[in-house]
Amino acid sequence: MLDHPIARIENLRVTFQTKSGPVVGVKNVSFEVNPGETVCVVGESGSGKSVSSLSLMRLVEYGGGEISGGKLLFERKDHGTLDLASADTDLMRTIRGNEIGMIFQEPMTALNPVFTVGRQLTEGLRVHLDLSKAEAEERALDLLRQVRIPEPERRLKQYPHELSGGMRQRVVIAMALACKPRLLIADEPTTALDVTIQAEILALMDRLKRETGTAVIFITHDMAVVAQMADRVVVMFRGEKVEEGPVQQIFEAPQHNYTKALLAAVPKLGEMSGTELPRPMRLLGHENDTLRPIEGKKETLLEVKNLTTRFPVYGGFFRRLVANVHAVEDISFRIRKGQTLSLVGESGCGKSSAGRSILRLVQPLSGQVLLDGTDVLKLKDGALREARRDMQMIFQDPFASLNPLRQLIDQVAEPLYNFGSPSRSEVEDRVAGLFDRVELPRSFMRRYPHELSGGQRQRIAIARALALKPKLIVADEAVSALDVSVQAQVVNLMMELQQDLGISYLFISHDMAVVERVSHTVGVMYLGRIVEIGPRRAVFENPQHPYTQALMKAVPIADPTQRKSEKDLNFKPIPSPIHPAGYKPAPSEYREVSPGHLILTTDSGY
Repeated sequence: MLDHPIARIENLRVTFQTKSGPVVGVKNVSFEVNPGETVCVVGESGSGKSVSSLSLMRLVEYGGGEISGGKLLFERKDHGTLDLASADTDLMRTIRGNEIGMIFQEPMTALNPVFTVGRQLTEGLRVHLDLSKAEAEERALDLLRQVRIPEPERRLKQYPHELSGGMRQRVVIAMALACKPRLLIADEPTTALDVTIQAEILALMDRLKRETGTAVIFITHDMAVVAQMADRVVVMFRGEKVEEGPVQQIFEAPQHNYTKALLAAVPKLGEMSGTELPRPMRLLGHENDTLRPIEGKKETLLEVKNLTTRFPVYGGFFRRLVANVHAVEDISFRIRKGQTLSLVGESGCGKSSAGRSILRLVQPLSGQVLLDGTDVLKLKDGALREARRDMQMIFQDPFASLNPLRQLIDQVAEPLYNFGSPSRSEVEDRVAGLFDRVELPRSFMRRYPHELSGGQRQRIAIARALALKPKLIVADEAVSALDVSVQAQVVNLMMELQQDLGISYLFISHDMAVVERVSHTVGVMYLGRIVEIGPRRAVFENPQHPYTQALMKAVPIADPTQRKSEKDLNFKPIPSPIHPAGYKPAPSEYREVSPGHLILTTDSGY
C-alpha cells in the first residue's frame, strides 16, 4: 500500500435548505481511504452515510444539498492532490466515472429506461477511454460476463425494464467498473440482490480491488456484508461519526453503545435451530421476547396445484411466437390459516411471478389456486374482484407502489371506497385505526409519501393491505431494502398482525435469516420450479437439494474471521428459462425425505 491515502474527507459539513430553514445532514465527518483498502461506512437510514459519499462525487448539490464546510481531498493518478469541494464542473465530469466510479442503490433510477443496456454500458467507455464502437461492445460483453449475467449478448440489446432487479443491479456494477476507477463508491450495492449473487458480487469487488489497487468506500447497513468486505469500519449515527476502527476490533470489542446495538440486532442464520415455530426479531437496543411463537391452525387456506405461468417471446418479421419464458413451472404447495410459507431463490427464479399468478395479477397458463376451496383461476370479472378482498399484496418498493400526489389517508382508504361506500367519517376512523395498528402517528395521515422514510412507507403499504381484513397477504420482498432495525420492526409488526388477526402470508424473499425467523414452511425455487419444500426446521437444518445447500453456503456471516473466498462460491451459471415454442418440460416429481419435506427428482437444471 502507498503511504498516502487516495481520498481524505476532512471535517465535512453538508446542509440542506428546507421550508423551515437549513438542516445539517452531515457534521464534522473525517475519514480516509488508502489504495487497495475497503472502508465500510455503516449506519441506519438518515445517518448521513450516503450524503458523505455523494459529496465526494459532488452529486449532493443536485439533491438540494450544499457542502458548507470541510475538504474532500482526492489523489489523482498523474495530477497530484485535488480538493473536490472546489473543483469546477468540467473537471468533475472528467473525474466521475473515469477516476471515481459509483454504484447507486436503486438500479432502476440509475439506468436510463429509453436506452438499451449495451448503449448505456458503451457510452462511458467511448467517452472516457476513447474506444471504437466495436471495442466498446467487446469490453461491455466482457464486463457483463464478469458480473455473471447469463446470455450477455442478448442482454446488450435489451432495455432496463426487461431485466430483473438483481440483473439491473449487476449492469450498474458493470458500468461502475468499466473504466477501472481509482476509487469506487458503492452505495448499498447488494441490498436488492439475492444471497448467491450478493456473495459473488462481493467476491468480484474484492478481487478487482486486489488486482487493480482500487480503493473502495462501501456504504451499507448489513453488518454481515461489512464482516465480509471491510478492512476498516466507520460507524455513523445522526450525521456524525461515532466510531471508527479495524473490522476485527469493531466486531469483537465495539466501544459505542450504538455500534453494540447495531451488531446485536443483526439476524443470524442458525439462530433458530432446534425451534419449530417462528419467533420475533430482535429490535435495536431491546431484548424483546414479548411475542409468543405463532402456531397457526391446521386447516388449509390456500392450495396451489400444478401452477404454470409462461410469458410469450415474439420475433421475426411477422412478430410470431418463437419461444416462451418458463417463469413458473408446475409448482404446488399449501398454506395453512394463520401460517407463513416463504419462497426463496435467486432473482429470475420465478418467485415474484408465482405470487402475482396466485393473485391473478399475471394470468397463469394452467393449474389451480384454491382459496378457501374456491378456484381463483376460474373466477370471472365480478367474482374475481370480490375474491380480491381476501387476497392483498405488499410490494417490494413502497415508493413505487404509492401515489406521490395523494395524501396517505386517501391511499389507505382507497380499498374501502372500492369495495363499498362507507361515509367519510367512518372511513377516517377506520384509517386512523389502521395507522395505530401499524404504529404510525395519526398526524401522518395528511402527509405525502416523500415525507416518510422507507420503513414508514412500507408500514403505509401494510396498512393499505390490511384495510379490507384479508385472509392472505403476498409480501413480495417487503423488507429487503430496509435497515436492520426498521426491518426488525416491520417483520415483528407482520407477525403481531398474524397472531392477532390470523392472517396467512406468502412471504417472498431472498434474505435467508429473515425467512428463518418468520416461516412455518419454506419452498426453495430455481428456474421456475420448487426444488425443495418442507417445514422450516427441516429445510434449514437438513438441506438436501444441491441448490439449497449452495444457497445456505452463500449467506454472509457477521463475523470477519469467517469470510468467504471466490473458490467457496462455485455456483453454476444460471441456464436460460427461455425455451422454443414447442418445448414440453417434464412434470415436477418429488421424493419425501421426512414428513412434509420434499425434494424435486425431475432434472431442475442445477
